[in-house]
Amino acid sequence: MRSLTGYSFIAFLLPAFLLLLYFTDEEASKAKSFQQQMDSIINDKDINLSITSVMLDHNGQVFSELNKPYRSFAPSEEIPIFLKDLLIYSEDQNFYEHIGFDAGAILRALVKNLVFTHIQQGGSTITQQLARNLYLDQEKTYNRKLTELFYAYELEQKYSKDEILELYLNVIYFSNGIYGAQSAAEHYFQKTLNELSRSELAFIASIPNNPNKYDPIKHFEETKKRQERLLDSLVLAKKLSQEEAYSLKKEKIHLNLRKHENLYPDYAVYVEEELKQLISQQEGFSVRIEQAQSEEEKEWISELLSERVDQVIASGVVLHTNLDPAMQEKTIAAVKKHLPYNQVEGAAVVIDNATRQIIAMSGGKEYKKYYFHRAFQAFRQPGSSIKPLLVYGPYIERFDPSIYESVNSNTYCINGYCPTNYGNVQYGMVSLQTAFARSLNSPAIRLVEKVGLDEAFSYLNPFSFDRVEKKDKTYAAAIGGFTNGMSPLEMTRSYSSFIDGRYIEPHALEKVVDDQGNILYEWNTSEKELWSSGTVKKIRTLLHSSAVNGTGRPAYVSKPYVGIKTGTTNQYFDYWTVGLTNDFTTGVWVGHDIPKNMKTIENNRPSHLIWRDIMK
Repeated sequence: MRSLTGYSFIAFLLPAFLLLLYFTDEEASKAKSFQQQMDSIINDKDINLSITSVMLDHNGQVFSELNKPYRSFAPSEEIPIFLKDLLIYSEDQNFYEHIGFDAGAILRALVKNLVFTHIQQGGSTITQQLARNLYLDQEKTYNRKLTELFYAYELEQKYSKDEILELYLNVIYFSNGIYGAQSAAEHYFQKTLNELSRSELAFIASIPNNPNKYDPIKHFEETKKRQERLLDSLVLAKKLSQEEAYSLKKEKIHLNLRKHENLYPDYAVYVEEELKQLISQQEGFSVRIEQAQSEEEKEWISELLSERVDQVIASGVVLHTNLDPAMQEKTIAAVKKHLPYNQVEGAAVVIDNATRQIIAMSGGKEYKKYYFHRAFQAFRQPGSSIKPLLVYGPYIERFDPSIYESVNSNTYCINGYCPTNYGNVQYGMVSLQTAFARSLNSPAIRLVEKVGLDEAFSYLNPFSFDRVEKKDKTYAAAIGGFTNGMSPLEMTRSYSSFIDGRYIEPHALEKVVDDQGNILYEWNTSEKELWSSGTVKKIRTLLHSSAVNGTGRPAYVSKPYVGIKTGTTNQYFDYWTVGLTNDFTTGVWVGHDIPKNMKTIENNRPSHLIWRDIMK
């Protein structure tokens, strides 16, 4: 009786279904929307699927994958016919005949679903599965099934069977966060599709039917059984002989799982930040933000920029970076080793002097991906580490003095501001070299007064310090008194100007290319002559004096050249060690995320020791 009722209901439902499918205003509206969406998503073979983008280090090795889930794209000509046959004869034997849906399969599914009173079977074709994966959810309702059928029909009208099959094989899920057949080959065997044996192809083809049940890592035996059933289906279809099937079933399957790279998050996160900056610069977002008339407009443009960055990342680009893995590991280890103190954090940046690029970076002693990144997001007062840039560099550039020229180091007041030297010591007349090496404050105020605040601050402009404000133009700045301060990245890259007087803004990201190797984005950097050769020579001598006999001595390393400047801010909130050798320019900051007195660890010299370990 129940079966008879079911068939009667089918007879009633089928005309209503067809009517709904082709004539309802709602579905017609969806058709138009769908058509527009498809036109924007697919252009010939270029399909807007989310393809995994990767970062390469300076040796061309992958060290980070940007977007999940993992997907590589394989064009139709790179997909073995054997794999296509496996999926067609197991999922949709009438694929090349139907118009997007198989009426017979739908009727059989309806009968089974009515008998069980809820949806058990979908009768889905390959085209329906494609439509579902591209545009719909996995909810099992009749309403969604009707929409799925409509979309499948539209797909068949617009695209050839081969195009649909190609897209399907790049969309379907292969368990463990893997989408697409090429990705499955890479993940489970570390091979391309064309490198897989027919037995291995049948094995991965077993997964999409039920990715949880046929997860080859958790349920290898179940996956193997389904592989053998798929081979049997090809025998029935006369695509494979019994002997061939038997031989393929006997072939041993050895998984060789690919390790998905997520190394060096400190560096990778900053590369993503640079990608955003690069896209903003080259596609005009930065100009639009500068010209925005309101904060709301700025926010809207910023959101558009973020969407654009997501689009680029989802397109499967390759980001060539300047990462030096060995130096990165050394930097991470040094920061972690010398900060055993509770809640005391640190950051470090390393620039290669020869290439002028960022090769290593630490965002914190236990940095986790996308957490607060102290190397470029933490802005702190620089203390005396600002003196070479704001005081001694401008003074030497303006007056060309001998480094042995005398300067009064006793307490000096200007406009009511009376800074003292460390320990309130009065040294009297000292040479510029001594004042620099001992990081005396009173001489710095006198020197910047001679230069003039406006002129001294003009030397900071090329470095594009992001948080320096107009109100920072005071004499307190000569010894590091800024409202917000500088990031460790900003301080390190500014010191690279003391390599030879030129400033070329360093980057972690070198270029962005597509899967064909075409350059999509590349920095258009300019070179600026900041310091004369005489100034560079004298500043490097002063930095060397500090490293050998001054405040930088605990960080000293034996190199052909070493120059260091340190900085300690009021109440011991921050410790800085910044400088360069003949090979590298490195900056280190140590402090709490919420400023806190660190007097108790001053004598341990944490920033010095981090710098030393990185540079030795």
